[in-house]
Amino acid sequence: MPPSTPMVEFRKVAKRYGPVTAVDDVSFALARGTLTTLLGPSGCGKTTTLRLIAGLETASDGAILIDGSDVTGRSAAERDVSMVFQSYALFPHLSVLDNVAYGLVVSGTPKKTAHEAARAKLALIGLSGLDSRLPSELSGGQQQRVAVARAIVLEPRVLLFDEPLSNLDAKLRRRVRDDIRALQQRQALTVVYVTHDQEEALAVSDRIIVMSQARIAQDGAPRELYERPANRFVADFIGDANLVAATLRRGTGERATVTVGALTLDLPHHGATDGAVTMAVRPEAIRCTAAPAAADAIAGTITKSAYLGSRVEYTLDTTVGELFAIDPTARQPLPAGTAVAIRLEPAGVAVIPPDGT
Repeated sequence: MPPSTPMVEFRKVAKRYGPVTAVDDVSFALARGTLTTLLGPSGCGKTTTLRLIAGLETASDGAILIDGSDVTGRSAAERDVSMVFQSYALFPHLSVLDNVAYGLVVSGTPKKTAHEAARAKLALIGLSGLDSRLPSELSGGQQQRVAVARAIVLEPRVLLFDEPLSNLDAKLRRRVRDDIRALQQRQALTVVYVTHDQEEALAVSDRIIVMSQARIAQDGAPRELYERPANRFVADFIGDANLVAATLRRGTGERATVTVGALTLDLPHHGATDGAVTMAVRPEAIRCTAAPAAADAIAGTITKSAYLGSRVEYTLDTTVGELFAIDPTARQPLPAGTAVAIRLEPAGVAVIPPDGT
């Protein structure tokens, strides 16, 4: 197929279980050699979408294409995809080497050849020398990497990850997610990755598809979704946005004057018309200083203050409602009860489009 042919394509795909619709009229086309994350809360349809790609579920409507071929009616074994599960699903009685080589062996590859390929993939992911160990003799991160090696040794056209880091502690999650991203880029793999963790999605993805109630809420690059949320759901789900009422007046071109409390900001209007609008204000865009009310600031009071090492978090009672703020520069947090003057960094503020819900 030409390089421009999407590696994975959904055309108006739906999946129903009796009266329940798990995936509803979903369409997208994923470029080869990219990592796309399906992101959303539990029950939004992201895992069902992944299982539809894998052939573990059958579409009720629509068409699924892999590398230009319609695979809608094909079984999982006929789709040339591999899946890394949340539970790793390693065989406890087999060595690391035999776990990785298993798929090749059962497909008819001579054992010696399968073991050579398995050793090469273990070296690729940094696990050389662990061939003879059992899964129980490995750390959680090592087990996850064995599961990745077992998937990529088959050299699939598409590699699927279902919540791959949920069983790991926070520090190990960061390390393994970086390993997965580095491997994907180094090998130019086409990856579809499911998670409910917004930070994880922002860190590893070329593209994020945010799902809500079985549909796509927004689809785009990580920065686009963070800085230009298409609706209230995306703004609130990604990055703990504060949703604040404001008043907008259009200027020339794409810019508008937006008033919130005592503040006036120059922002892209994103299609909003003059009048009342909702703004998404990122916690790190809030600047608060211990000071009485000022004519060019929102007046507020700190109700909660938490020192978290790399940052200070504040809950603020203000004239525009309760705000959650993050200060990564503070070394001495302001105590609860402190009166503050609040200003906003425009780079962390976005107008929600008028038809966003």
